[in-house]
Amino acid sequence: MSHPTDIKPQAIQFYSTASYACSYLENEQARSMVAAPSHLVDAKTYSQLVDQGFRRSGTFTYKPYCDDCQACIPIRIDVANFSADRSQRRILRRLAGMQGRILPLQWNDEHYVLYRRYQQKRHPGSGMDEDTASQYSQFLLSSHVDSRLIEFRDENHKLQIVAIIDLLDNGVSAVYTFFNPESKASLGTYAILWQIQMCHNLGLPWLYLGYWIEESRKMAYKTRFIPYQLLERGKWSAPSL
Repeated sequence: MSHPTDIKPQAIQFYSTASYACSYLENEQARSMVAAPSHLVDAKTYSQLVDQGFRRSGTFTYKPYCDDCQACIPIRIDVANFSADRSQRRILRRLAGMQGRILPLQWNDEHYVLYRRYQQKRHPGSGMDEDTASQYSQFLLSSHVDSRLIEFRDENHKLQIVAIIDLLDNGVSAVYTFFNPESKASLGTYAILWQIQMCHNLGLPWLYLGYWIEESRKMAYKTRFIPYQLLERGKWSAPSL
């Protein structure tokens, strides 16, 4: 198999997985391209891989490599030119008392309880709603790159959001976010707006949001952060809006 450009071909190799049920599109089969061995995917290499459309799940670095489908399109937010719309400004005002704290990846019982509540409410029957403490740790607390955990608490110090991010050479990659599933306060949107501001404060130009699928209603929120770029045919570019 050919290697993505400029990614240490003498050390890291790329493999395609067997087909498996797609977790995004019903009745579809998926495959992934995987970078291995995982311990050689350091922070610099990972930054290059993310820029070429890869993502991370635990220590597993991958990108879609499906036989007959290219629905998963990498998306990133143009931080320097982003301007919150009216709805997003309203969310920021409503949650002005929220406090975000950047932490290293570490176990916290309260985080795990919130994760289970989130999965059971938002993704029942997905399998993730039954994740054990070990599975949770492997998924979100295992990393070979420069990762952080951000916890958000409201003015009453109640935990509302946990976000896992990776710091890259040219931006931040939003790995996973879970939040109070009973809240009606658009917590997921707030977490992205906070991360955009974090990128701005650090002088980083891009916030990577993983994959966007036009047919998936659950991913529609990603294109509400304008301007953004999509990676298509190996090139990042802004879509025609």
